[in-house]
Amino acid sequence: VSANGSVLRSEIVGSIKLKVVLSGMPELRLGLNDKVLFEITGREKSKAVELEDVKFHQCVRLSRFENDRTISFIPPDGESELMSYRLNTTVKPLIWIESMIEKFSHSRVEIKVKARSQFKSRSTANNVSIMVPVPSDADSPKFKTSTGSAKWVPEKSAVLWTIKSFPGGKEYVMRAHFGLPSVESDELEAKRPITVDFEIPYFTVSGIQVRYLKIIEKSGYQALPWVRYITQSGDYQLRTN
Repeated sequence: VSANGSVLRSEIVGSIKLKVVLSGMPELRLGLNDKVLFEITGREKSKAVELEDVKFHQCVRLSRFENDRTISFIPPDGESELMSYRLNTTVKPLIWIESMIEKFSHSRVEIKVKARSQFKSRSTANNVSIMVPVPSDADSPKFKTSTGSAKWVPEKSAVLWTIKSFPGGKEYVMRAHFGLPSVESDELEAKRPITVDFEIPYFTVSGIQVRYLKIIEKSGYQALPWVRYITQSGDYQLRTN
């Protein structure tokens, strides 16, 4: 994200992971809201997603997928990645960051960072960490936060603001005060971006949905499929002025 708030580059990289505890070697079929499949079958496409760069685990029958987009497989036991995909989609930042840096008489600097969640209130981002770069010669840090905690990370010349739980539709503020040496360096520092990390359980920014997970077995095989969605921040950087 640029310093003026426009999204410079964004994409969604996703995967479907399995944790399998089944007896025998039953065949499974997975149904997604795949745009190409919906076009083939004449379904409503408004809630379909267009998957790109799809890569499958070796257990998936590729010929079947290429023929009619059916994801059919005999899964290995335990944990594995069934497939990965990419969506070349412009996504607004789920946690929006604004920062303002103000210097006072070459001896003090104040940084104000505002964080706003841009998703619905029924979802919550967990373990949010916001790394804010500061001048490398700053010292004597003091912090004030409306929620969470802030700490000075001198080896990275940055402030780390952590928020354990960040509900949707909320806005929080962190203020940091630093002293600066009385003799100012003539060398200009490269402006480093703010970085943000978080995860949102039971939430999918891509819009991908598991429509069904079926066990194809003649003998009345009993099993309980369970699906969990999670969104992680990936590489999220915001340039500063």
